[in-house]
Amino acid sequence: MIQHTMIVSFEQAVPDPELDQFLTDIEHAMVDTGLAQAVAARRHLPVPGEQDIPALIGTAIVQVAVADTNALAAAFRAPGVHEVIRRWQARYPYRAAWANHEPLT
Repeated sequence: MIQHTMIVSFEQAVPDPELDQFLTDIEHAMVDTGLAQAVAARRHLPVPGEQDIPALIGTAIVQVAVADTNALAAAFRAPGVHEVIRRWQARYPYRAAWANHEPLT
């Protein structure tokens, strides 16, 4: 099993209800592929002063567990996942960073 951990950083503030909907949409899209063994999406928890650090600060984090890299590649080719990404990028542009890794625990 591998974990795909993605940090999503929106370019502008996203209203709380909209961010909640983004998290729900991305979770459902990944589950609907039938390839994800587990999916979790949560908000970033800000720490005072972090805005002064020259780094990509995430708005949210998404973690998807899949069997292997082939399953991950197939999940990201799924039409539903592409639709969610396109829709949210059009509404609230964001950048993403990710790492694929073995489970940390």
